[in-house]
Amino acid sequence: MNKPPCMVWLPADHRLMGDHGHQMPFLLLGDKYARAVKVGAGAQPVMFPLADTDQISELLSLVDGVMLTGSPSNVHPSHFAEDVADPSLPLDADRDLLTLALVKACVHEGVPLLGICRGFQEINVALGGTLHQRVHEVPGMMDHREPKTAPPDEQYAPRHAIRFAPGSVFEQWAGGPETQVNSLHGQGINRLAAGLDALAHAPDGLVEAFGVRGARTFAYAVQFHPEWRCWETPFYAAIFEAFGRACRQRMNLRLQHADLARA
Repeated sequence: MNKPPCMVWLPADHRLMGDHGHQMPFLLLGDKYARAVKVGAGAQPVMFPLADTDQISELLSLVDGVMLTGSPSNVHPSHFAEDVADPSLPLDADRDLLTLALVKACVHEGVPLLGICRGFQEINVALGGTLHQRVHEVPGMMDHREPKTAPPDEQYAPRHAIRFAPGSVFEQWAGGPETQVNSLHGQGINRLAAGLDALAHAPDGLVEAFGVRGARTFAYAVQFHPEWRCWETPFYAAIFEAFGRACRQRMNLRLQHADLARA
């Protein structure tokens, strides 16, 4: 029997799409995220498009990791006790409902977890942290948003430096104490959740990477976008390679337990 593939769950975005005033609900996943899992982590990206929170445990038993992607939508500020600051920005309450619960389940059950941009913010909020809704309006903070009208190569180009916590895994992956990263976000961490350790900061002090304290496996998140052509940037590639190794370790344990159950 062929060995089944290592599988990583990527939750979908919920979005209304259509022309001429006729919109229909769609469930979406960005190609760049799925491709980074396939190429960078060596795993098969999977979706459970209509997953409910009460199915999280059973669905986690089928996969080897979870990656929370970036998205045009923001985490609803009601989850950190604030009103919406900019009603023109997209929200995704259905995604919030699933992912905030999924974060807690991954940490509790020891499932490898990687968060990117919105996913980074979801982990912080799920574990009790808060966000700046408009980082660029906070005194002393930089404008971390991308040039919206620029072509993708320019939007995802290196934008600013980040500095790593000495001895952190990020310092190892980057091969030094500092590196350049892209920047495509309006929200950012205000108060870091108590169970997280800040592992990288932007020049203005904004948290750019963290790890889940005491995690049994890979449990890291970044505010920048390492998924963008991750194979072209050694630092980005190293993040996905480490995530893939953790997922394969879980897969091997999962398969061993399945064999024992059948014996």
